[in-house]
Formats: sequence, structure tokens, C-alpha cells
Amino acid sequence: MYPPRSQKKRTGKKNRKLKQRRLWLAINAALLLMIVSLLSYYFINDYQSAAGMQPSPNHPPAATGLKEHPPKDQPKSQDSNINSTGDDTGETKQNSESSDTVENGKQPAQEPEQPDAGSKDRDDQTTEKQQNPEKSKEQPPATSGDDGTKDDMQEDSKAPEEQNIAEDNGKAVTIHFVGDMIFSGKVETLLEKNGYSYPFTYLGDTFKKDDLTLGNLETPVTTGGVSAKNKQFVFKSSPKALQALHAAGMDVVNLGNNHILDQGEIGLMDTIKYLDQSGIQYVGAGKNADRAYQPVFFKRKGMTIAVIGCSRVYPETSWAAGENKPGVASAYDKAARVIGTISEAKKKADMVIVMTHWGIERSLTPNDIQKKLAHDFVDAGADLIIGGHPHVLQGLEQYKGKWIAYSTGNFIFTKSSTPSTWKTAVFEATCKPKSGCSMKLTPYHAELGQPVPMNAQEGSQLMQELQKLSIGGVKISGDGVVTPGH
Repeated sequence: MYPPRSQKKRTGKKNRKLKQRRLWLAINAALLLMIVSLLSYYFINDYQSAAGMQPSPNHPPAATGLKEHPPKDQPKSQDSNINSTGDDTGETKQNSESSDTVENGKQPAQEPEQPDAGSKDRDDQTTEKQQNPEKSKEQPPATSGDDGTKDDMQEDSKAPEEQNIAEDNGKAVTIHFVGDMIFSGKVETLLEKNGYSYPFTYLGDTFKKDDLTLGNLETPVTTGGVSAKNKQFVFKSSPKALQALHAAGMDVVNLGNNHILDQGEIGLMDTIKYLDQSGIQYVGAGKNADRAYQPVFFKRKGMTIAVIGCSRVYPETSWAAGENKPGVASAYDKAARVIGTISEAKKKADMVIVMTHWGIERSLTPNDIQKKLAHDFVDAGADLIIGGHPHVLQGLEQYKGKWIAYSTGNFIFTKSSTPSTWKTAVFEATCKPKSGCSMKLTPYHAELGQPVPMNAQEGSQLMQELQKLSIGGVKISGDGVVTPGH
């Protein structure tokens, strides 16, 4: 007996639904298997990378330890302060770097301990630091007596190995020093619009009326050069910037930093050429190691002042100056040659100033390497230590009666998204040969390409912050007067 047609219809419909369900289950199972396979592939690759696969050479890992050797052909000093979001600099961006902490690398060849005693020609200066443009640069620099004139005394091969230290005669030299300066990217755009004297609008004659002004030139000055391919931020500034910088009263700049070779050796040599033409002295880098480590000497009110520059931050060992190779004066390898240079300079000078590039960017406190090097420099004969590179102000310390400014922050720079980089100061040291230096700070906002004075309340607040960051009980009054701890 056959089943009714309605029952056969229901059975067929049920079988079709069962087949469809099985088909969907098979499709879903296949999709699930594909997802599991993809996830497995991703996690296996991720594990292999974490387990030690080498990263791309364009993205080196950040080092974690404080090492004594410079990096080996790997970028290791990121100017992350310049712009944490990558949109404030206007500079060429390449691969990122890390901070002063560097990996073990090939130790640079040791150079002779004594710097070349050759002289660097420069026009004479008056007390107001206004050069006579009519004087030939081929003339040997004149020396001065105790009449207060600001003639430069360059190191000479006939200079005595020992020199009598001047007595305190009531005359004190006034020295100003400031932080990092660049004139490229958005800063250059602003200066082309407003004029290259724009950064000095609020400074007046401050740097013209003192006896010596120093700063860190954090950029090559060139119209040529080849941009470094191993750095995230590379700078390049117009020679017009140096003319304005000299007109504002700048006497000497440190080239020992992690940007001076941003345009290669050609860029460095161009920078030196334009500095020579402008009348601004330089330390910390040169056409060879002898010149890079060589002090520059100034005669001021009867005092002989030596200035030395160096860097504990640069991206590759190849940046260090060699016997016949342009580069920077290295403060790696326990800064042995820098310390030797300080000791020799002290034999010829009443006062030795060391300008050094070191530390970790955006860190408000000096690291152990900074403190150790600073103390070693003072022990070798330095009277004043001027630090740069962190792009923020760090505290002060008086060690054995000598002042250490661990970081002077930015001065003429781009403006990042990090508020601590917006605070800076003009540091003023008033010094005598026997009694040392007193210190005073004038607070400024580090605006785009221009330092702008803080009001009294803002300035007092910044002085309180710096007092808390300082070492050894240093006191800083609301008006910037610094006194050592007891």
C-alpha cells in the first residue's frame, strides 16, 4: 500500500532541508578552518619575530643599556621631542632613532691625545662684540691687556705650556649661554617671512653687551650636501641664519651633536666655511680630530677663557672625527681625549668651559653617564659645564665649586606637542678667575623659532621647577638667582 501523496511531499521537503543544512554546515566548517589557519599563521610569525628575527635595518630596535661605546652604523639618537606626532618639524623624516643609550659597537680608532695647536683666524672684537669688517681674516688675532677689550686669543704653537692665573681684580666677565638652535623646516619658513633677525626680537642687546655668548648649533649650514639616510629627522639651514646669529652677539657654537652631519661631511665643511665667514667660532667638530677637539681661546678683561666642545650622542661611529676625516669630537670611550684636552687647556687658561651633547631626550633629570662625565670634566679642570640634547631644561649642580647646567633645553627650535620642551632660559654666569662663577637664569618660552620672555608668575614657577630638579640642595629664587646648597 502506497503512502498518501501529501506524506511523500512532506518527506521530500524534509530531505531537501536536511541536505541544505548539511551543505551550510560544510561551508561554515570550511570558513572556520580558513580563519583558524590564518590566525595560526599570524601568531606563528609574530612569535618568530618576538623570538629573535632581525628587524629591518631601517627600523633598529631601541637599546636598553648604558654602554660605553658608540653605536656601530646604527642610528641611536631620536629627536623625538621635535615632534611626537610627526607633523611639526617640516624636516625630512626617515627611520627613527633612540636616545643616548646605545648598543655595543665598533670602538672608534684612538687618535693622538694632543689637539693641533694651529690657530684659527678671526677678526678682533670690541667689548660690545661688534667686529670690524675691514680687517682681513688673514691677520693673526690680537691679544689684549687688562683694558677690557674683547680681542680673541687663539691657540698658538708658541703659546706657553703654563700660564699665570689672573688675580681677581674686581673685573668680572659676563657669559651667556643658551640651548639648541636650528634654522630649518618650519623655522626657516618663518624666518624667510619675518627676517632672520626674528629669533632675537626679545633679546635686545643682551648678547652684544656681555663678554662671551655660547650656544649649540644643532644643524648643518649649507646649500648642498646629501641628506643622511639613517635618521628620522635631518636638518639643513641657510647661511643667512649665521649672519643674523653673529649680529645678535653669538661668539662660539658647539658643533658636537647628533645633527651636524645630517648633510654629510660636505655639509659639515660648508658649515665651518660659513661660520668662518660670519665670525662665529666653533668647537666640537672639525675637518679632522685635531681640529674637532681643539679648544678656542678668548681674552676677556684680563682673563683667558678656553671653550671645548664634544658629543656623547651621534648615530654612527662614522660620525666621529678621524686623523684625516671630518667629524665630531667624541665623548665616548670614557671621554679620554676630551678629558686630556681639558687638562691641557687648563694650563693655558684661567677658565675652561665645556659644551657637551649628552643625555636622553625629554628626560627632566640627568642620567648616570651625564653626572659621571660632568664630574670627570670638573676633576680634569673644567670650570663650567654646558649640556644640551634632551630638548628640555634639566637641573643644575655645583660640584667642587663649579657649575654644571645639565641641559639648557631648546632656544631657537620647532615647537613640539610636549609642553616641557616649550620652557627655556638664558643662562648668565658672572665669573672671576679666583672666586669662580655666580649664576642667574632668565626664563623664556621656546616658541616656534623665537624665545619669548615669560611673565613674572610663569618665570617664578619655572624657577621652582628647576630648583626641584637640581642636585645638591641648589636654590633658585623667583627672579632666577642660583645659589649652591650647603
